[in-house]
Amino acid sequence: MKNTVRRFWQIVSKPSVHLSFGFLTMGGFIAGIIFWGGFNTALEATNTEEFCIGCHEMHDNVYVELQETIHWQNRSGVRATCPDCHVPHNWTDKIARKMQASKEVWGAIFGTIDTREKFLAKRGELAQHEWDRLTANNSLECKNCHNYDSMDFNMMSERARVQMKMAAERDQSCIDCHKGIAHHLPENMNSGDGMLAKLEAMATSGYQVGQAYYSVRQLPMFTDSTLTTEAGQLNAATKVTILDVKGDAIQIEIDAWRKTKGFGRVLFEDFAMNINDGYLTKEVAQSDQYMQQGESKEDDLTGLPWQKVAVTLWLRNGSLTDSRDRLWQFAKTTYDTSCSVCHTQPAEAHFDTNTWPGMFNGMLSFVNLDGDTQALVLKYLQKHSSDFADGAH
Repeated sequence: MKNTVRRFWQIVSKPSVHLSFGFLTMGGFIAGIIFWGGFNTALEATNTEEFCIGCHEMHDNVYVELQETIHWQNRSGVRATCPDCHVPHNWTDKIARKMQASKEVWGAIFGTIDTREKFLAKRGELAQHEWDRLTANNSLECKNCHNYDSMDFNMMSERARVQMKMAAERDQSCIDCHKGIAHHLPENMNSGDGMLAKLEAMATSGYQVGQAYYSVRQLPMFTDSTLTTEAGQLNAATKVTILDVKGDAIQIEIDAWRKTKGFGRVLFEDFAMNINDGYLTKEVAQSDQYMQQGESKEDDLTGLPWQKVAVTLWLRNGSLTDSRDRLWQFAKTTYDTSCSVCHTQPAEAHFDTNTWPGMFNGMLSFVNLDGDTQALVLKYLQKHSSDFADGAH
């Protein structure tokens, strides 16, 4: 055997004297085709739903949950399979994903989640890995099918249309807002259920001209009383003054600040504080028709120029309250219950106004709060930060 191996090595390590160069080239080419065909066939075999649910860990858990969602059955008859959502289509990204998934073989061999109890105990960690991966690749798998350029925004509700247009402008990652759409959320993450209805229940009726109110959630804004031309989005808990009421439409004025660098589309509640009051479209942000410009100041810390503005726009009648304290009470309760799942949450006054957005965004991966509740809780934290508390840390 040893002599056979030695003789073989001597043959392959020396120039050929019996076979032509053309024969060797053709043989190598054919061998390459056979190898590539076999490799690609094996790769595609692992990229099917049948393969994914071949183990009971997947078949008896997440596969069952998928069948309860719109990704499984819907009016258009288009169904998403496991690889559609978990494997990118691009070849290089697909190979990288397969390499990442190879560690699942280790888990299958050693029974990491081979029982329902083990799976549920591990679910939070598994979900977080997927969310982190989708955040890092900008939801590449979601965009296998969902493309901002192909969306018909006119088919969406007013609220969804405004938010999706803004997401499209930033090419935002889908997973930032959409969790639990194909599988159940980990335990203790269902805190977002029904919160929008609770917020809407706080709204006041019969708005009076000249009175100040606060938005109970994020609201689409329009340029006129017909409510047809979008002007941007009002953030939760933003103070507005009623200027006029026309049937289903109310005209409001927002006193705010904006950074004049760029288009100046973001409205802030106070000078040099990133407390978001809303967003404007580019057209509205650059139009004097809807905006009165006031004093300008420079932020000593950042060197950025700020400008006081009064913005006049229209909202659909409803979703405003005359009591900001009711909103703060709701936000505090949500913060205390939702953000203590993993650890004791920091006190509101532990950070300053401009530090809270970064800290809060880091917590969002571990809770399930809808966009309106997120916006409200963040503004609550900023308005109760160390900048507004005496003797705070």
